[in-house]
Amino acid sequence: VQLQASGGGLVQAGGSLRLSCAASGLTFSAYVMGWFRQAPGKEREFVAAIFGGRGIYYADSVKGRFTISKDNVKNTVYLQMSSLKPEDTAVYSCAAGRGGLRLEKEKEYNYWGQGTQVTVSS
Repeated sequence: VQLQASGGGLVQAGGSLRLSCAASGLTFSAYVMGWFRQAPGKEREFVAAIFGGRGIYYADSVKGRFTISKDNVKNTVYLQMSSLKPEDTAVYSCAAGRGGLRLEKEKEYNYWGQGTQVTVSS
């Protein structure tokens, strides 16, 4: 299984970025796909997850600003980030899991991709 995240970069506060995560080696539609982030000196934290046909779950800190989506034909999950804030600065990683009760927990995910850096300047 491989997960390859891309799309990070430097953006000014208030701007937007779209992250992509291309998955291979798994039955993409059968997996919960999640995005996590880790800021310098902080623990990795949950951002968003998408599962089943329409299941979507966001961290409170990004609700209303970020949108997760997926394309089961391209085996890709996206994270559209808008109204970015300096506190959104982090390395963003995608993950895949078979699901569980606590999708905000890292232990629910079996596969992880390398992250992509997002830096939001003030």
